[in-house]
Amino acid sequence: MGTANDTLGIARRSFAGGASALNIIGISAFYHESTACLLQDGRLVAAAPEERFTRVKYDRRSPVNAFRYCLEAGGNLSPADIDCIAYYEQPGKKLERQRAMGLASFDDPGKPERDLRDTLGFDGPIVTFDHHLSHGASSFFFSGFDEAAVLTVDGVGEWATTTYGAGNGSELRVLEEVNFPDSLGLLYSTVTDFLGFQVLSDEYKVMGLAPYGEPRFLTELRRLVRSGERGQYALDASYFDFSQASRMFTGALPALLGVPQRVRESEVAQVHKDIARSLQAVLEEVLLEKVAYLHSVVPSENLCLAGGVALNCVANRRIHKSGPFKNVFVQPASGDSGSALGAAALAHVQMTGERPMKERLPNVFLGPSYASNDIAALLDASGIVADDFRGREEALLDAVVDRIVDKKVIGWFHGRMEFGPRALGARSILADPRDVNMRDRLNALVKKREAFRPFAPVILEEHLDAHMDIGGPSRFMTEICNVVSPIDLPAITHVDGSARVQTVDRENSPRFAALIDAFFRRTGCPILVNTSFNVRGEPIVCTPEDALRCMANSQIDCLVLEDFLIDKAAIPAFLRKAAERSPGPFRDRVETDLHPLLSGNLERWRPAEGVLPEGVYTFV
Repeated sequence: MGTANDTLGIARRSFAGGASALNIIGISAFYHESTACLLQDGRLVAAAPEERFTRVKYDRRSPVNAFRYCLEAGGNLSPADIDCIAYYEQPGKKLERQRAMGLASFDDPGKPERDLRDTLGFDGPIVTFDHHLSHGASSFFFSGFDEAAVLTVDGVGEWATTTYGAGNGSELRVLEEVNFPDSLGLLYSTVTDFLGFQVLSDEYKVMGLAPYGEPRFLTELRRLVRSGERGQYALDASYFDFSQASRMFTGALPALLGVPQRVRESEVAQVHKDIARSLQAVLEEVLLEKVAYLHSVVPSENLCLAGGVALNCVANRRIHKSGPFKNVFVQPASGDSGSALGAAALAHVQMTGERPMKERLPNVFLGPSYASNDIAALLDASGIVADDFRGREEALLDAVVDRIVDKKVIGWFHGRMEFGPRALGARSILADPRDVNMRDRLNALVKKREAFRPFAPVILEEHLDAHMDIGGPSRFMTEICNVVSPIDLPAITHVDGSARVQTVDRENSPRFAALIDAFFRRTGCPILVNTSFNVRGEPIVCTPEDALRCMANSQIDCLVLEDFLIDKAAIPAFLRKAAERSPGPFRDRVETDLHPLLSGNLERWRPAEGVLPEGVYTFV
């Protein structure tokens, strides 16, 4: 791979070719939730994680299907039309750390490049950028801020775990970093592991569990991390072991806390809730201290956050409300998936001298969409009876509201799929937030997940202040706030009175806004429950087939597929049985169980075979 500074050849290739657009593909791959995105003349045209196409959650293989999708979204491009691929980290630097840890199972930093070329069919330039620089760029260059302080916090990139930076125009500089093994992300993951949840997946469950507890382990957990000068901090190495696959901590941690590690899937006791609450408090303490330090060296009004820790919406709220920065932008896909955007943006800057996307990212509807006529053919081929509302949107919305008021759970599939971990009204499950039983029903029968997990509200922006104490739009669900609504909203109000709110504006989400408005006119409540359209263990749905299977395999009562409304009773028995007996990825079963669904409609998004390079993926 070329380095981040080796750009002249790329620029000559781009402009000498006379192409109508500068096409840059950003990629993160081979570690966690592989992703591809397309920047076209500095405009973000497409972005999607590979898991949505393959139905393998957190798929880390080469993003073959996401790459193909980006080519189509860019105007049916070929690999030859791509001016460069920008990769989100430096394989050589990462390999150095893995060797130092005794974790490296391969000895060639060129392996990721070869795997990308072999699977994507691309022979043009590939450039790499530091992991944390990609994170920071994914936030700053899409924030709309002319200048800002930039904070990136995650588990670990090559060596860095926390970086402090400054962005100004097209320039992004890293001013200071904290290096492995000292890591706030790994601190949070270690206690996640201790609490019996899955690392790199369930940290958000610990955040959701915290409000049920008391911070009675603060003294003990503060011993795990010691603050240092400037932006530095250090973990107490006696409690951590990142060299083994079975667990991330030593025997000193259960001794310190006085309880054994929780067995996965066992009862969540009060002591586990108290540990979660104490961990969250320690994280917020350290972050607030380091945010104050960053402001002292970059005295901007604006802060950009990225990295996996920036998915902690509770900590984000503390930073925004109690920190020194007036304006805070959180990259909606703050984890490694979003780093593909940052790498592409950095390549654009180096090739043009200009920053991409001078305006703030307006929405993240960057995935595939499906035409109503294709969906009609799919339904006809599968024998599913649906109400056809093509050309009758108002009637469709009224029919959906009828069902929500009747305490039905709605699968909502409309427009381009969202990018990032949150469902934002394109691939959502919707319900009435006033129903006192809805939260338990959704957790147990629809989402099939732990009972303590909260659900998010979605609200029209013009009604926000009357119901949510957040102070401004929150279109990407990146912060929590207090619920102040005069309406009793048990389905979306967490045990501490908070909610992770999404606001909806009519310009970016016209049909979704119209649905919420129709519900408001009927009930006086401008809020719905909004959770991601998936069941436990599966990615958010991508295609109409995925949505049908998810409905068949859960207690979703009604499915809206663009202009079609399907009640659960209309799903054929063979589809329900196939979904129940086949827990694996949907497309692996299509040809045997659900062949009628493939009669010439959505063949283009059947997954290609990816490559899982041995040795590229390690725990850290």
